[in-house]
Amino acid sequence: MRSRYSAFVREDASYLLATWHPSTRPGALEFEPGIKWLGLEVRLHRTMDDQQAEVEFVARSRLHGRATRLHELSRFKREADPAGQMRWFYLDGTLY
Repeated sequence: MRSRYSAFVREDASYLLATWHPSTRPGALEFEPGIKWLGLEVRLHRTMDDQQAEVEFVARSRLHGRATRLHELSRFKREADPAGQMRWFYLDGTLY
């Protein structure tokens, strides 16, 4: 989760897409112009089994002088990447 947050801060679309599960991955990403990410708080990490996990987080940002919070319960799935290495992929999330 922290690496994906850092990728959003750096606007690293290639990393975000590479760590997104193919079944839910968008074709492209667009970043909000002018957004400033202020911090990440991981509130919960729960491993369901060796192939599924959840992470609840709050990411704070500021856009055009207005503070916002993104509160999400993200689901991750562990499976082999195209090179055959086992990795965790972001599947989807529920916003609070």
